[in-house]
Amino acid sequence: MTASTPPCPPAPRAAKPPLTPAVALGWLHTARFLTTAPRLDLLPALAHPEIAFVGRSNAGKSTCINTLTQQNQLAFASKKPGRTQHINLFSLGKQGVTDAILADLPGYGYAAVPLQDKLRWQQVMANYLITRENLTAIVLLCDPRHGLTELDNILLEVIRPRVEQGLKLLVVLTKADKLTRAQQQQALSVMQLQVGGGVVRLFSATKRQGIDDVATLLWQWAHPETQA
Repeated sequence: MTASTPPCPPAPRAAKPPLTPAVALGWLHTARFLTTAPRLDLLPALAHPEIAFVGRSNAGKSTCINTLTQQNQLAFASKKPGRTQHINLFSLGKQGVTDAILADLPGYGYAAVPLQDKLRWQQVMANYLITRENLTAIVLLCDPRHGLTELDNILLEVIRPRVEQGLKLLVVLTKADKLTRAQQQQALSVMQLQVGGGVVRLFSATKRQGIDDVATLLWQWAHPETQA
């Protein structure tokens, strides 16, 4: 009787490349337009992790998105703030394989927008933030020179139950270059107290401040399996 050949040991898994800001930024650079919709019910139901960018008009949301994705025209900044009234979705993923979604929600709070339009969009955004099943993280853009507005605080209250259940929250203090170093640290400390369980980061597209940190954080939140 011939001896049976012992089974070959499984091949070792290839080591995953370490996460670096370059990897995260390269991933964000893959952002490409997916769809746009004026209402939540017109958005496609998706299974990929979705990261939503929200903020009042003129808070620097479009600049932040375009800076992170290294695409000057990806997010549209209307010449009339508050008039961009669609939810825009962008797919993320290398080699055309989607592994996450970036959602750009309309800016809110601009005084020139009719009250009826304001109320309608507040309801649309609230519905999205409460019911969007694949929503993984929210990025709230805030100009630290003005702090949280009443509408920002309402938004934070709306999402609080989901944050307590594990939804990620990042508050990005835009235009940080407009503040002195001492003012930046004060704004950071105050915001961290105000948002509780959220993460707060300083950001300046002009000075390239906070870009690597924010990009890395978003990559980690969109790829939780890699953190195990």
